[in-house]
Amino acid sequence: MKFSTLSFAFALTTSLTIVTVSPTLAQVAPRRPHVVVPDSSIERTEDRGLRSHTNILILHPPSSIAPAAKSRPMVGTPAPGTFYETPASIGCLYRLSKFVKGCNPNTVTANPVGGFGAIAIVDAFDYPTAAADLATFSTQFGLPVPTSKTFSVVYASGTKPAKDPTGGWELEEALDIEWAHAMAPSAQIILVEAKSNNNSDLYNAVSKAAALVNAAGGGEVTMSWGGAEFAGEAANDSLFVESGVVFFASTGDSQGTIYPSTSPNVVAAGGTSLSRNPITGAFQAELAWNSAGGGPSTVEPRPSYQNGIQGIVGNSRGVPDLSFDADPVTGVLVLDSIPVTNEGGGPNTWWILGGTSVSSPSLAGIVNAAGSKNTSSEAELTEIYNKLGTVDFADTIRGSCYFYDGYLAVKGWDFCTGVGSVKGKLGK
Repeated sequence: MKFSTLSFAFALTTSLTIVTVSPTLAQVAPRRPHVVVPDSSIERTEDRGLRSHTNILILHPPSSIAPAAKSRPMVGTPAPGTFYETPASIGCLYRLSKFVKGCNPNTVTANPVGGFGAIAIVDAFDYPTAAADLATFSTQFGLPVPTSKTFSVVYASGTKPAKDPTGGWELEEALDIEWAHAMAPSAQIILVEAKSNNNSDLYNAVSKAAALVNAAGGGEVTMSWGGAEFAGEAANDSLFVESGVVFFASTGDSQGTIYPSTSPNVVAAGGTSLSRNPITGAFQAELAWNSAGGGPSTVEPRPSYQNGIQGIVGNSRGVPDLSFDADPVTGVLVLDSIPVTNEGGGPNTWWILGGTSVSSPSLAGIVNAAGSKNTSSEAELTEIYNKLGTVDFADTIRGSCYFYDGYLAVKGWDFCTGVGSVKGKLGK
């Protein structure tokens, strides 16, 4: 593979900056990265029970990534020499595709395969470049490029929503459609856009999404958003019951719990951190991510599928159920053409993202491709908990989480990672 000196673009907190980097510099030990919380991911006190926020975090890395429009025709990472996650490297790590020792994002190319029915992504506001960005992402990584029959955008209210003026919800939508497709490339992807991030609009979009998935022959609905738990939240739990549909929701990117991931009718998608050798890029370990949401619900009671862990959760619904790489320092690559306020970006910009917003669509895709075709979240969760402690999951036994890092990742179920992360497609 031949490289030449390229112009790289990356988003800083003030502007989009263009720098020229020799390919050899990508091999130099990186400067300390920093993580930025976009405006759409900031929870405000006055929003409690009324509006939801995204769960994305942006990593500003030491080296930058070439705009896709000018990228080389190769298939694979658009950031050669770095070790941020690609569909193939994640597939390798979680045994969803061919396993190669180390699972280096620069060298593995086998992507996950499979999928059936539909995966509906529910988000707020309009993402006008969704189809084009998903096609570019797919081409870059050697995934099937969706057609008008396999990718669609639906306006939940019947009218095209406005764009999010901050660009944060569009970045969320890019992450969601791209990583659901990456994990289940044969499933139909439906992006259902709510009028706004008001819970009433989002819940309306959930109902629309569930009906669409049911009509497509079953599948999943994924919600990468949420907000602090609130009195009366359980009245909304019935929204997440639809024949043939399994619902997923992110557990959040700070200590404690958020809704709707605490609903007993939702698979709560938590977060882990991946450790790679900083010189070789070889995978070393998966750890609890101490910023991932989790803990006992302050509102929802323990569901029957968690009776086996009553000694841990007590009488409360415990989250997460299942986890996936969500640490932005070990983040995934996402393409989004919509600028983000104060972070730059623009046409064909590659981003490195983390947060449990990565977890929900990715796990929805994995479960879809696994082919169990469970007909409800309760059925899916019952299967997951029945396989707790088996080879179908990778138990995370290092790290901590929650307030004061008060919970430890231990053998078996814990408040940091739930049953752990996926290991192959069985038991899901």
